[in-house]
Amino acid sequence: MKPSHIEHIGIAVTNLEASVAFYEKVFDLTCYKIEEVPEQKVRTAFFMVGQTKLELLESTDPEGPVGKFIEKRGEGVHHLAFAVSNIEEQLEHAEKQGIKLIDSRPKEGAEGLDIAFLHPKSTSGVLIEICENKKK
Repeated sequence: MKPSHIEHIGIAVTNLEASVAFYEKVFDLTCYKIEEVPEQKVRTAFFMVGQTKLELLESTDPEGPVGKFIEKRGEGVHHLAFAVSNIEEQLEHAEKQGIKLIDSRPKEGAEGLDIAFLHPKSTSGVLIEICENKKK
């Protein structure tokens, strides 16, 4: 698997509006999009920092993945996302390398990307998301 770039860094937050205000006021960043992703049970907000995006994630359901993450670990860095081509092949390759997959098939994520997660037990404790933008 050879990613083309870091697609984004996901940060779990308890209050999306307050967190957006923090990044806008302290770092003079502009939130360019807020979106709800019902399948992931989150609302997201995006910022560009150079060539990399920050994605703030607020849970819409305490039983969703981000809700459970915050309950267990609190707010903070949730995942690191890499852009890849042919996500299906990348998942197959990762599995053949012994990587435990959270998602064996891609699903639609924020910004219309196809996404899948690799389990942190196989990635030195880091939740890794791989993303493919098929609209390009």
